[in-house]
Amino acid sequence: MKFPLKTTLAACTLLLGGQAMAQITLYQNEGWRGRAVSISSTSDDLRRVGFNDRASSVVVEKGRWEVCEDAGFRGQCRILKRGSYESLAGMGLNDRVSSVRAVRGNRYSQNEAPPPLPQASYEYRQRPNERTYEARVTSVRAVVGPPEQRCWVERQQVQDSRPNTGGMLAGAILGGVLGHQIGGGTGRDIATVGGALAGGAVGANAGRSNNTYGQDVRRCENVANATPQYWDVTYEYRGVEHRTQLAAAPGEYIPVNRDGVPRM
Repeated sequence: MKFPLKTTLAACTLLLGGQAMAQITLYQNEGWRGRAVSISSTSDDLRRVGFNDRASSVVVEKGRWEVCEDAGFRGQCRILKRGSYESLAGMGLNDRVSSVRAVRGNRYSQNEAPPPLPQASYEYRQRPNERTYEARVTSVRAVVGPPEQRCWVERQQVQDSRPNTGGMLAGAILGGVLGHQIGGGTGRDIATVGGALAGGAVGANAGRSNNTYGQDVRRCENVANATPQYWDVTYEYRGVEHRTQLAAAPGEYIPVNRDGVPRM
């Protein structure tokens, strides 16, 4: 069975188009916002696509890519693995990328950038040239975190009620002398000890220090956490109910792609 030439060419075009799907996307602003350009093959000078020294965040969709600050892959270069790079500032390439190319194998592994963020951080970002639709929100539930411990320092009045040590010693000596003068023999010894104890007690209480001073005291209490960690959202798109978790409270409608995945 023979196929017409036009049909064969069309099939080849589709195959090539599938292979040329974007593998790296450069964004003008951090957090994958602003103007974007998708690249699927080597670009030794981004001026040709009007994106020289403009990239601030990157998404590598497939493979490993080398990004360099000068045209022709010169200057500082870093290897980016598959994943989402919310900012290029940390690797010194913010608004400085001028050329990009795919890297095969483990070539230039010494220039690898730090591991990218989990792909989920990019999950709800709108892709370049992606069409969005409105989905009606049917319920929203704010989910808060566990109780928080809040502590503070307050001034508290403390009374110093220490005994008069000098008075205690003087009273014990005087009491012992007086007790020693009572009775004789064993009774005198007992009277001496008893007099010393009694005199010491009286002397300790006489002139007792009753100073009051301020002291910092740390106190803590558990309070309810009123700040939502996320919003549990239920929405309807094309007659099907969907649920998702969003970092901010949605409105009456949320944007979604053709598959019903949120695009914020």
